[in-house]
Amino acid sequence: MNLKHICFVIFSFIILSCSKNPETLIPHLNGYWEIEEVTLSDGSKKTYTYNDTVDYIEITDSLTGFRTKLKPNLSGTYETSTNKERIELKIENDSLHLMYSTPYAKWKETVLNANEEQLLIVNDNKDMYLYKRYEPINIE
Repeated sequence: MNLKHICFVIFSFIILSCSKNPETLIPHLNGYWEIEEVTLSDGSKKTYTYNDTVDYIEITDSLTGFRTKLKPNLSGTYETSTNKERIELKIENDSLHLMYSTPYAKWKETVLNANEEQLLIVNDNKDMYLYKRYEPINIE
Protein backbone atom coordinates (compact mmCIF):
# COMPACT_ATOMS: atom_id res chain seq x y z
CA MET A 1 0.00 0.00 0.00
CA ASN A 2 1.28 3.40 -0.88
CA LEU A 3 0.78 6.57 1.15
CA LYS A 4 -2.19 7.68 -0.98
CA HIS A 5 -4.09 4.45 -0.20
CA ILE A 6 -3.28 4.67 3.52
CA CYS A 7 -4.55 8.28 3.67
CA PHE A 8 -7.73 7.26 1.84
CA VAL A 9 -8.36 4.40 4.28
CA ILE A 10 -7.77 6.64 7.30
CA PHE A 11 -9.98 9.40 5.88
CA SER A 12 -12.76 6.90 5.09
CA PHE A 13 -12.58 5.46 8.59
CA ILE A 14 -12.83 8.94 10.15
CA ILE A 15 -15.83 9.86 7.99
CA LEU A 16 -17.64 6.59 8.69
CA SER A 17 -16.98 6.70 12.41
CA CYS A 18 -18.31 10.28 12.60
CA SER A 19 -21.50 9.53 10.71
CA LYS A 20 -24.57 9.54 12.90
CA ASN A 21 -27.04 6.69 13.00
CA PRO A 22 -30.23 8.31 11.64
CA GLU A 23 -32.40 6.24 13.99
CA THR A 24 -31.00 8.20 16.94
CA LEU A 25 -32.61 11.38 15.56
CA ILE A 26 -36.18 10.02 15.61
CA PRO A 27 -36.94 10.41 19.36
CA HIS A 28 -36.14 14.13 19.17
CA LEU A 29 -38.65 14.99 16.44
CA ASN A 30 -41.81 15.04 18.58
CA GLY A 31 -42.90 18.32 20.05
CA TYR A 32 -43.26 22.02 19.44
CA TRP A 33 -40.74 23.69 17.13
CA GLU A 34 -40.16 27.36 16.34
CA ILE A 35 -38.25 28.38 13.23
CA GLU A 36 -35.03 30.18 14.10
CA GLU A 37 -33.20 30.57 10.79
CA VAL A 38 -33.45 29.66 7.12
CA THR A 39 -30.38 29.35 4.90
CA LEU A 40 -31.42 29.40 1.27
CA SER A 41 -29.60 27.39 -1.38
CA ASP A 42 -27.92 30.59 -2.61
CA GLY A 43 -26.33 31.06 0.83
CA SER A 44 -28.52 33.95 1.97
CA LYS A 45 -29.94 33.71 5.49
CA LYS A 46 -33.07 34.90 7.19
CA THR A 47 -33.21 34.98 10.99
CA TYR A 48 -36.53 34.86 12.80
CA THR A 49 -36.67 36.75 16.10
CA TYR A 50 -40.44 36.34 16.46
CA ASN A 51 -42.88 33.72 15.16
CA ASP A 52 -46.63 33.92 15.46
CA THR A 53 -46.94 30.19 14.71
CA VAL A 54 -45.05 27.08 15.78
CA ASP A 55 -44.89 23.64 14.21
CA TYR A 56 -46.12 20.66 16.18
CA ILE A 57 -44.69 17.30 15.10
CA GLU A 58 -45.99 13.97 16.34
CA ILE A 59 -44.42 10.67 15.25
CA THR A 60 -45.73 7.30 16.45
CA ASP A 61 -43.89 4.01 16.93
CA SER A 62 -44.95 3.01 13.43
CA LEU A 63 -42.76 5.85 12.04
CA THR A 64 -45.78 7.78 10.81
CA GLY A 65 -47.37 10.92 12.13
CA PHE A 66 -48.19 14.49 11.26
CA ARG A 67 -47.10 18.12 11.40
CA THR A 68 -49.47 21.02 11.99
CA LYS A 69 -49.22 24.76 12.60
CA LEU A 70 -50.26 26.16 15.96
CA LYS A 71 -50.73 29.75 17.07
CA PRO A 72 -49.80 30.22 20.74
CA ASN A 73 -52.05 32.38 22.94
CA LEU A 74 -50.94 34.37 25.98
CA SER A 75 -53.09 32.07 28.12
CA GLY A 76 -50.76 29.16 27.31
CA THR A 77 -53.17 27.45 24.90
CA TYR A 78 -52.97 27.14 21.12
CA GLU A 79 -55.20 27.88 18.17
CA THR A 80 -54.87 24.78 16.04
CA SER A 81 -54.82 24.71 12.27
CA THR A 82 -57.21 22.21 10.71
CA ASN A 83 -54.51 21.36 8.16
CA LYS A 84 -52.28 18.43 9.03
CA GLU A 85 -49.41 17.25 6.89
CA ARG A 86 -49.08 13.49 7.05
CA ILE A 87 -45.49 12.30 7.67
CA GLU A 88 -43.85 8.97 7.02
CA LEU A 89 -40.26 8.47 8.17
CA LYS A 90 -37.84 6.60 5.92
CA ILE A 91 -34.18 5.82 6.37
CA GLU A 92 -32.33 5.73 3.06
CA ASN A 93 -28.62 6.05 2.34
CA ASP A 94 -27.86 6.58 6.04
CA SER A 95 -30.23 9.59 6.17
CA LEU A 96 -33.55 10.17 7.89
CA HIS A 97 -36.21 11.48 5.49
CA LEU A 98 -39.55 13.02 6.32
CA MET A 99 -41.97 12.09 3.54
CA TYR A 100 -44.89 14.55 3.62
CA SER A 101 -48.25 14.28 1.94
CA THR A 102 -51.40 16.36 1.82
CA PRO A 103 -54.35 16.15 -0.54
CA TYR A 104 -52.53 18.77 -2.64
CA ALA A 105 -48.84 17.81 -2.67
CA LYS A 106 -46.08 15.39 -1.68
CA TRP A 107 -42.53 16.34 -0.75
CA LYS A 108 -39.45 15.18 1.15
CA GLU A 109 -37.19 16.77 3.73
CA THR A 110 -34.00 15.31 5.20
CA VAL A 111 -33.17 15.60 8.88
CA LEU A 112 -29.54 16.70 9.21
CA ASN A 113 -29.59 16.91 13.00
CA ALA A 114 -32.09 16.63 15.83
CA ASN A 115 -31.56 16.91 19.57
CA GLU A 116 -33.45 18.22 22.60
CA GLU A 117 -32.93 21.88 21.62
CA GLN A 118 -32.61 22.03 17.82
CA LEU A 119 -33.89 20.50 14.62
CA LEU A 120 -32.07 21.04 11.31
CA ILE A 121 -33.68 19.92 8.06
CA VAL A 122 -33.02 20.47 4.38
CA ASN A 123 -35.60 20.32 1.60
CA ASP A 124 -35.28 19.26 -2.04
CA ASN A 125 -34.43 22.88 -3.00
CA LYS A 126 -31.38 22.66 -0.66
CA ASP A 127 -32.91 25.27 1.69
CA MET A 128 -31.95 24.53 5.33
CA TYR A 129 -34.36 25.19 8.18
CA LEU A 130 -33.06 25.51 11.72
CA TYR A 131 -35.72 25.13 14.42
CA LYS A 132 -35.42 25.60 18.15
CA ARG A 133 -37.59 23.91 20.73
CA TYR A 134 -40.54 26.19 21.44
CA GLU A 135 -40.73 27.63 24.93
CA PRO A 136 -44.13 29.11 25.80
CA ILE A 137 -44.14 32.68 27.06
CA ASN A 138 -44.77 32.69 30.80
CA ILE A 139 -46.39 35.98 31.88
CA GLU A 140 -46.89 35.02 35.53
